[in-house]
Amino acid sequence: MDNIDWNSLLFQFDGRINRGKFWLGTVIIWVAYIVIVGIAAAAEAVLVYVLALLLIWPGLAVSIKRWHDRDKSGWWVLIGLIPLIGPIWAFIETGFLEGTSGPNEYGPDPLGGGVADDMAM
Repeated sequence: MDNIDWNSLLFQFDGRINRGKFWLGTVIIWVAYIVIVGIAAAAEAVLVYVLALLLIWPGLAVSIKRWHDRDKSGWWVLIGLIPLIGPIWAFIETGFLEGTSGPNEYGPDPLGGGVADDMAM
């Protein structure tokens, strides 16, 4: 987890991330959301709600890169819109299942495994 590129993790949609970085990004986003909503409740300011809406971007960035690690299109984030089963499916697949080993069409393996073997083919 050393040398994390925070800009890439939270604001860019390309590439892949492993489960550890996914959970780190998710926890950071939720903590920021809780803080912003707490301030909004105390201040009753509309601007604070706008800031909470801005957390959608980093949430999408983290989720899309995790879907990429599973060798699936970023459009799979939309599965969360299916009532009941969608969020459960997304939670299990992005939060707990391993990514594809070696490079895939979205980039190199974030864990570095299988790169030399796959490049030799």
